[in-house]
Amino acid sequence: MNQPQRVAIIGVGYVGLPLAVAFAQRGVEVVCLDADSSKVESLAAGHSYVEDISDATLAPLKEKLVPTVDATELASCEAVIICVPTPLTSAREPDLTYLLGAGESVADNLQEGQLVVLESTTYPGTTRERLAPILEQRSGLKAGEGFNLAFSPERIDPGRTDYTVETTPKVVGGLTPACSERAEAIYGTICDTVVPVSTPEAAELTKLLENTFRSVNIALVNELSQLCFRLGIDVWEVTGAAATKPFGFMPFQPGPGMGGHCLPVDPFYLAFKAREADFYPEFVELAGKLNQSQPAFCAHRIERALDATERSVKGSKILLLGVSYKAGIGDTRESPALEILRMLQEREADVSYHDPYATGLPRFGLSSVPLEQGLAEADLVAILTGHPEIDYADVVAKAPLVIDFRGVTRGIEADNLVLL
Repeated sequence: MNQPQRVAIIGVGYVGLPLAVAFAQRGVEVVCLDADSSKVESLAAGHSYVEDISDATLAPLKEKLVPTVDATELASCEAVIICVPTPLTSAREPDLTYLLGAGESVADNLQEGQLVVLESTTYPGTTRERLAPILEQRSGLKAGEGFNLAFSPERIDPGRTDYTVETTPKVVGGLTPACSERAEAIYGTICDTVVPVSTPEAAELTKLLENTFRSVNIALVNELSQLCFRLGIDVWEVTGAAATKPFGFMPFQPGPGMGGHCLPVDPFYLAFKAREADFYPEFVELAGKLNQSQPAFCAHRIERALDATERSVKGSKILLLGVSYKAGIGDTRESPALEILRMLQEREADVSYHDPYATGLPRFGLSSVPLEQGLAEADLVAILTGHPEIDYADVVAKAPLVIDFRGVTRGIEADNLVLL
């Protein structure tokens, strides 16, 4: 199949925009449809709102990117790729509101012969049982005959440069063999390796397995960190020593909890589908619960550290170093730092933060303070994200008390330093 001339991406956020850029760099015109008009306006002006995409990257692609809020633009595209959020409800169950809304927009403009691909993380059966009926009923076309339908899980890791859209293998599962072949051809335009699987369900479950694997192993080392605290053993020394084994072990690092859009969410999507099949994945659910409990353990550690200096957490000035969910980016989605911040405020601590990437937290009415100012005023500094720009030796030297939940101060000997 020849290279597509025009594709559409619904939801041009941290997944959709890099995908749009990858197609545009191959000479494909990309309709960038998003309900958020501010994103559309920013993209039209050549300004990126995604950290991994610079304005300089967008500049030469201006003629190829078509930002819009008008869903009728979908009708002229050979393929439509859905990259909208799939969060959890307050009951920790899948919320497909954005996904189903996107499906309706596609269905109202669906043309015979088009390819529709869902990339949003979801539970097995969503593409076939939830998306396909909407597309068929509203368009009058039949999936696998009148149009092609597939699922291909996103594998974007914000802040990562060693694996890109092009170099990360792309899993694809079509509703029919012909659907798979069409999706493989489209993604083959931008991806070095395309990995076909037999069904959309297999592709959907692949994504959940990838992130549940990480969730379970992070839960293991987080639980180990709590045990090491009680035993007086350095958890990073243990995990580092175990990592020297050249087989049978994969190192994971403990921390203040698990963040980002995928890891805290995906195991609950898997558990939801398992319960529908009258199967109860206790191991998976336990890992999710344990990771959710880690911020409370860290807040307790902060309280204990202050108690040891005969200070109460109430009224103490606490500086949080880093509030994004991982180093080198400003993404605070599901960040455990925010839960720790909330818990400390509930204990009436005077909390401030410094983060060179996440400069504002409107939900808490806080903005990042200059590091020197924060260190000068703090009674305790809690390292929650190990941003590479920060001189942690200097932090330990200037702060009266430091508690490190990321292991970035290992190797520093100081009486005022406490490790997770």
